[in-house]
Amino acid sequence: MRGYSDPLDSRSRENWVPGKRVTDRQMKDYKRYRLLHSQEGSAAKAGLSVRTARRLDEAKALPSQREARAWRTREDPLGAVWETEVMPLLQADPLLNGVTLLEELQRRHPAQYRPGVLRTLQRRLRQWRALHGAEREVYFAQEHPPGRLGLSDFTVADDLGVQIAGAPFKHRLYQFALAHSGWRHVEVVDGGESFLALSSGLQSSLWRLGGAPEEHRTDSLSAAFNNLAEAEELRRRYDGLCKHYGMRASRCNPGQSHENGSIESRHGSLKTAIDQSLRLRGSRRFDKRAEYSALVGTTVDRLNARLARRVDSERAVLLDLPARRTAEYAEAPVRLTKFGTFLFNRILYSAPSRLMGHRLLGREYAEHIELWLGGDCVFTSPRGLKSTDSRYGKVIDYRHLAEALQRKPAAFARWVHRDAAFPREVYRQTWERLVAARPERAACRTMVGLLVLAAKGHEAQLAAELEALIDLQALPDLQAIERMLVPPRTVPPTVRVVLPELTVYDAMLGARA
Repeated sequence: MRGYSDPLDSRSRENWVPGKRVTDRQMKDYKRYRLLHSQEGSAAKAGLSVRTARRLDEAKALPSQREARAWRTREDPLGAVWETEVMPLLQADPLLNGVTLLEELQRRHPAQYRPGVLRTLQRRLRQWRALHGAEREVYFAQEHPPGRLGLSDFTVADDLGVQIAGAPFKHRLYQFALAHSGWRHVEVVDGGESFLALSSGLQSSLWRLGGAPEEHRTDSLSAAFNNLAEAEELRRRYDGLCKHYGMRASRCNPGQSHENGSIESRHGSLKTAIDQSLRLRGSRRFDKRAEYSALVGTTVDRLNARLARRVDSERAVLLDLPARRTAEYAEAPVRLTKFGTFLFNRILYSAPSRLMGHRLLGREYAEHIELWLGGDCVFTSPRGLKSTDSRYGKVIDYRHLAEALQRKPAAFARWVHRDAAFPREVYRQTWERLVAARPERAACRTMVGLLVLAAKGHEAQLAAELEALIDLQALPDLQAIERMLVPPRTVPPTVRVVLPELTVYDAMLGARA
């Protein structure tokens, strides 16, 4: 019926799906509409195609009353090989997929099985696995009462594209979350996973929360150790950390990340929220790491604000915190070598030469290290990262060695830690230009002089001057730069003091008498 329009007609067409079986209700509706309308109009009202309507005109029984079709509409392309060749392969290894099986059939029977058979083979495989396949893993939804479970995990955040001081910032995010309320705490972690990062992040989370849950769960900790002995020691320390806060320690089985699903599922929402904050900020560049950490903290506070009521109800049932935090560092004896460096946990650090010859105690925290002499902390440095292309990483501060280099400038050219000592990339570029244009000894004297100036508090200003000289393709003049950066000393005026004669005082005393 052309030109016919009815709300039921359009609604039925929207509900019509090609290949869908006709129901008893549709057939009854079609028969009723057919008494008043044409075949096309009745089919549209019942949500059927015209082809199906023609078959229903001849049908004498409802679809549910018909016998199941026992014949095929076309020849089975796999009939000759399914039971004799395909099923034995599946029984030997049920994980074989359709592509592999089709390629094997094509090798056995050249030019007989075309790529179009793949879809048929995949449907048959799916049906065979449903009837004869192995049992699949079942997941059990868990109920999380308030105050029972807290979880910790790390996630790589390199894809956020954050830059610190112009360099890509490779980092991870440590996240702690309560399973019931969803309250979370996040900290930025340089480098890989470690027990120190876990300990520091967990304790910061608990003290910020104001209580501890009954149980704390983390992954298998396999990424934090290198051998079985270290693994056993780390697990012992993890159990001790949880015991200090009255929590029951638990770990996921290796490779079973779903057991930590309450925290794994929150990594995506966390990184999405941080990404949106970075987009709103308009830049992913930060001058200092602390600025980025502050942005992450603000973002997490916004996420927690949405859960204020649930968090308040859960805080009421948390365990009380102990009187103090437990140790968040690893200790080891340290001795400064004659080269002005010391090795701590596969990281080589520089230190002031005045500490040579002393027995020092090193403490490694998640973000920094300390050297202690007796009861005094005598040195602090950012914690270095282990190198992947050498035996150990390096944290060389040129300020510790500038004065020694000034006395021996020629040693700079062959110094094994020279490249690690440059405070910025522009200093390395300046050295390469100097050594290419001047004799080695002269280049060393100029470069060491520049480092001494930088150590006196002119690092940033000197870097700007060196970048300008590179743009002008000019070499630095050490004396000219020194006159520009270091203001000349003002000569104090000469004060002449004239002492009076002592007879003047005698005259004054005589006149008073």
